[in-house]
Order: sequence, then structure tokens, then C-alpha cells
Amino acid sequence: MSETTSGVTWLTQDAYDRLKAEYDHLSGPGRTELAKRIEQAREEGDLRENAGYHAAKEEQGKQELRIRQLRHLLETAQVGEAAPSASGEVTLGSVVTVELAGEEMKFLLGSREVGDAGGLDVYSERSPLGSAVLGRKAGERVSYTAPNGREIPVQVLRVEPFTG
Repeated sequence: MSETTSGVTWLTQDAYDRLKAEYDHLSGPGRTELAKRIEQAREEGDLRENAGYHAAKEEQGKQELRIRQLRHLLETAQVGEAAPSASGEVTLGSVVTVELAGEEMKFLLGSREVGDAGGLDVYSERSPLGSAVLGRKAGERVSYTAPNGREIPVQVLRVEPFTG
């Protein structure tokens, strides 16, 4: 679901399969299709005034970046299902309910690459809130510093495994 400090990315099998299919398409047929579009645009003449050529080249750059991101993610992936922590601690793949600034909030601690988080907001363990609750147990109070410099109190209310 998310990258840990050791550089391993934890993904559900469904997320891994979806990302692998995207990688296979982009690095195979997707590259071929885009190369053909660039060649067709190149044949239209003056490249300085060829909007189709420049748009296709820009798309190619974005596609190559996504291919590199996917390759890294898949190479560092550890595939499995979220399991409840035996210690009851917040871990990657946990659905966490907290009291934040007086309001109850429920979110998945993981990666947006999971795809369907069941309508839950997803927070990275590297975010201020995610890093504050990682390793905490239900009942624990902690605080984190918001980007505006304000100290935000948080209490972990419940920790559950993500079931997809």
C-alpha cells in the first residue's frame, strides 16, 4: 500500500496487478502508438509551428516519467493483504479513526496507488498526520506540526486492517 522507510512498497494483489497492466501497456503498445503519432506530426512540416508534434512530445515525456515511476514501484513491491497488527499498532494498511481538532476522522494509512480505498481518504505515512500516528495504539494521544506551523492534537480512537 505504501512505501516504508526501508524503500519497500506494500501493495495489495489487486493494486499490483492493475499497476503491472498499466506498466505493460505504457512500455509496450503505448510507446509504439505515441511514436507513430510523433512521426505523423513530424511529417506535417515545420516543427517550430507544429502544435500536434509539440503536444505529442510533451505527452511522451509524461508517459516516460510514469513508466519510470511504475517500474520503481513494481520493483520495490511487497504484495500481500493487510493484516491487523498483533500489537494493535497503526501500521501501513491500517484504517485509522482519530479525533483531530475535536472531530472524528477515518482514513487509510497507505498509498494512493492502492486504487479503491472504499471511499476513505488516504494519507501517506510520510504526511504530518500519517507519521504522527504510525506506530501508535488506540487511546494514545500525539500531536503534529501542520504546514502553517500550528501544533495539531490527535487521539487514535480505533485501528483496523484495510479490507479493500
